[in-house]
Amino acid sequence: MKLSGVQTAKPGYKWLVVGILWLVCTLNYADRQLIFTVFPLLGKEFNLNDSSLWVLSGSFMWMYALVGPFAGSICDRLRRRTVILCALLFWSMTVAATAWAHHYWQLVAGVALGGLGEAFYFPAAMSLIGDYHAVDTRSRAMAVHQSGVYVGSIAGGAVAGFVGQYYGWRLGFRLFGAAGAVVGCLLLMLLREPERGMSDERAGPLRAGGRLIEGLREIAGNPLAWLLIVVFIGANFVAMIFTVWMPTFLFRKFHMSLSMSGLNGTAYLQIASVLGVVIGGVLADGMVRRHRERKGARMLVQSLGLLCGVPFLFLSGWSTAVTLVLAAMIGYGVFKGVYDSNLWAALYDVVPIERRGAAVGLMNSLGWLGGAAAQLSIGFASGRFGMSACLSATAAIYLCIGTALFWVSRRLMRRSAGLKMIPV
Repeated sequence: MKLSGVQTAKPGYKWLVVGILWLVCTLNYADRQLIFTVFPLLGKEFNLNDSSLWVLSGSFMWMYALVGPFAGSICDRLRRRTVILCALLFWSMTVAATAWAHHYWQLVAGVALGGLGEAFYFPAAMSLIGDYHAVDTRSRAMAVHQSGVYVGSIAGGAVAGFVGQYYGWRLGFRLFGAAGAVVGCLLLMLLREPERGMSDERAGPLRAGGRLIEGLREIAGNPLAWLLIVVFIGANFVAMIFTVWMPTFLFRKFHMSLSMSGLNGTAYLQIASVLGVVIGGVLADGMVRRHRERKGARMLVQSLGLLCGVPFLFLSGWSTAVTLVLAAMIGYGVFKGVYDSNLWAALYDVVPIERRGAAVGLMNSLGWLGGAAAQLSIGFASGRFGMSACLSATAAIYLCIGTALFWVSRRLMRRSAGLKMIPV
């Protein structure tokens, strides 16, 4: 059967696309981190306890999770460029409008609407990058894009902490809302829509994206896709505990200032993750070139990232010295990045091209349900066992999901090695 669909964009432009989307991704995560960093200020101004703060952070996650599958299906049917631009402008306006909130319900509504807009970004962006980059550069391209998650988290935490301490929490929201409009203009000028599946070998023309329920039904029958989704739920459960609560943990336990807790609670973890995501992307693309079974190769890299992160997660909560906590966050950040580098590339290896948006949307949705569950869990467990114990306990989650992914990846690669020995 003749394979079709393998085309290549100009090398310079396909990496320019990654750069453009990296800016959007950076802003996406900076906007999320804003609210988490200024929890102490919001708690004081609006008289909020930890449970109320959980509802505030959870409102973003629940909305993001609710809209995720629908957003992914939309990205399989509409121009991804248009979806990204509209989503960016919507969530940026929402962030700016949140600065004028004077009641708790207004804060919750603003954060939830931000989740509504941001839910459309990742399915569309990953689909675009997947079309511009073939399997031999896909992990690296998506890893570079993923580094925007960490840079954005640092920027959001650092700026919100500094501006909040000296000028109040509202100014940070206005600044990042305006930044969204600027990035939107750049995207409008430079980003082009590619042909779907142009970098992938395929037999015949692509099917239509289809309805949401059809895509979900097809993904539901794919055991490897479900494995990656379940692992992501566990990994995001852990990540959201650290992303949301680490600045507050440092503020309370080590009595750091708001600006220093916002910086230290994000910078060490996220900078280390930038290093890890580059290592993971290069390693996975190299293994894909050497092994016939690319599904197993990318999953193996992910599993190693999870398993190597276990001791650092335990140390982060157990340590009583701030230097050890920060060192543990660096170690966790590196191996978190190794896992994150292949989040979407591994998923693309096991789902049809026509279902990529739906698959990313579903994975994102269920992963953020895990993030919301983490906020509920930490809200109750920290009062009973303490925040330190909760942080250390996350090591058990990494151990379980890392072991499961390692076992499946090794089976896939052994099966592939056996097939190579069969004479043709």
